[in-house]
Amino acid sequence: MASPPPARDPAPGAVGLRVRALREERGISLSTLARLAGVGKATLSGLENGTRNPTLETLYAVTAQLGVPLTAVLSGPAETPTVRGAAVSATLLEVFSDTDATYELYRMRVSPGPTQLSPAHQSGVTEHVTVFSGVLRAGPVDAPLTAGPGGFLRWTSDVPHSYTAVGDEQVRASLLLRYPKR
Repeated sequence: MASPPPARDPAPGAVGLRVRALREERGISLSTLARLAGVGKATLSGLENGTRNPTLETLYAVTAQLGVPLTAVLSGPAETPTVRGAAVSATLLEVFSDTDATYELYRMRVSPGPTQLSPAHQSGVTEHVTVFSGVLRAGPVDAPLTAGPGGFLRWTSDVPHSYTAVGDEQVRASLLLRYPKR
């Protein structure tokens, strides 16, 4: 089975520098963050040193343990970074905040075939998906939801969750992540 393609960033080393800075700000060792995120220490070290491009799954696992949105380690929305996982390709469109939360808005495509498994985000994060084409099964691994064109899904994503295109058609959708401020 082939590994998922790496996440992309216009400056791959910049993601690693942001991860290292956030980790050090929090006083967490490389070994501890790797263990908490469920990734290999060599993988995390390679990410921080800019020698490895992480998968979407790895980035979500690491940012969840650091307690930050994914965009905290990606380049700004003006550069429209695209991240890829086993089935999902998501292009950041906008990041905005209010007094209670930070929001990330993505254009998302889910390829038919593989299932995208995403690790739990930090407590209280919610995902909101509007499906434009195709049929999407997504949400908590133990209780996925299904929606077709014009449908909407919402779940609290502080548990492992997944995305699957039902059938042979690629799913096109928008994804809004809401990260509550602590």
